[in-house]
Amino acid sequence: MNLEWLEAVFLDRDGTIGGDESIHYPGKFSLFPFTTSVIDQLHSEKVNIFSFTNQPGIAEGKSSVHEFVNELRGFGFDDIFICPHRIEELCSCRKPNTGMLIEARDKYGLDLSNCAVIGDRWTDMLAASKTGSLKILVQTGAGKTTLEDPGVHSTELGVDFVAEDLQGALEWLANKN
Repeated sequence: MNLEWLEAVFLDRDGTIGGDESIHYPGKFSLFPFTTSVIDQLHSEKVNIFSFTNQPGIAEGKSSVHEFVNELRGFGFDDIFICPHRIEELCSCRKPNTGMLIEARDKYGLDLSNCAVIGDRWTDMLAASKTGSLKILVQTGAGKTTLEDPGVHSTELGVDFVAEDLQGALEWLANKN
């Protein structure tokens, strides 16, 4: 595997690394069986692995940033970027806005065009598109529903690859260059 060109991978949480189409709060969230292996492979290639996730339940008091950060660090993420706001708050970090990606860029000196965003929703792909990052839509979680949505087309979003799951996304990245 040769991922020297890849500076970072941004992984959505719910539906991408585990769970399903709904939100499962820390302590009730399960990874897909292949997720740990994918994270380990990325680490072995010295690729930064960042979580970027919308979690409006934090603003509603259903969980805390601290609980999410602890859980995601335990999964092996190098850093965690969380939007804790409800959609009504119109913040700059909530996907499809780019705030979390820009924060990571500034913190780590990244060239986002050398980064990949992997997620299961159009909001993940749109945030990546706005920053020039590679866009990989996985068909786990809400991915199949996203692909079937007549209002959203992967070609319109410029999705670079549609993968069956996170493992398929990593295989595509490994064969990209």
